[in-house]
Amino acid sequence: MPKVLLADDDDAVRNMLQVVLERDGFQVVGAASVREALSLIATEKFEVLVSDLHMPQAGDGFTVVSAMRHTHPEAVTLVLSGYPELDEALAAIRLQADEVLVKPIEIASLRKIIRAKMDHPVAHRPVPPESVASILERELDTTIHNWMVLVEQDEELIHIPLSFEDRTGHLPNLLAAVIHRLRLPAIVKAHVSNAAHEHGILRRQQGYSAAMMVEESRILQVSIFNTLQNNLPRVDFSKVLLDVMTIADEVDSQLKQAMLSYVDPMPRGAPSQVA
Repeated sequence: MPKVLLADDDDAVRNMLQVVLERDGFQVVGAASVREALSLIATEKFEVLVSDLHMPQAGDGFTVVSAMRHTHPEAVTLVLSGYPELDEALAAIRLQADEVLVKPIEIASLRKIIRAKMDHPVAHRPVPPESVASILERELDTTIHNWMVLVEQDEELIHIPLSFEDRTGHLPNLLAAVIHRLRLPAIVKAHVSNAAHEHGILRRQQGYSAAMMVEESRILQVSIFNTLQNNLPRVDFSKVLLDVMTIADEVDSQLKQAMLSYVDPMPRGAPSQVA
């Protein structure tokens, strides 16, 4: 039986489609979230993907589609969207998916499309996957620029007048630490960082509050993930979940070290490694 991955965060829709497709001779595995779908793609073999485009955010299904295209390039990939004409990512999705279907779709039509696509497969040339570390390294300047754009939209942060260099000066070292950490074995923990220590002291001198430092760190994670979102066709999805957790852990670790020096500028011993 052809194996179908059915990704939809609406339990009623997912369960209904699963029952109907199983009745039609398919083996169906359901996924209620992007994370669950990515895990299944990485560990199981599928001939067909049927994914809602919004799970729950707009365009979330694109992540699932890209992962399937990378991992199982021969699989039939169908996307369900309520309003395809309004989806900003539709052009990119069409490059990855075999077809975008408008919801609500008749079950008979869905079965017919799946069978037709399987009977007449289209060869897809897979895009060579690229590690998250390599993407962040290549897109370093873009990530910093996007971070600055988001910071400039925050009235509290921009209230402190700083040059571009003074506001972003810590980011190259911090991102270099993230990239270095991504290339280490997963069991390696974050290292003590002189750069983070000095950043905390500097931000205190510049008049930042602790809450403002936390907000800057949050914006950095958003900027990093936006960079990955913009490079989805090349992301190596076999490690993406672990990489995302590593990024969050490293950025939070750097923030903690900066906050410690912000509160107490006096060093408590030489760091074991400079990030």
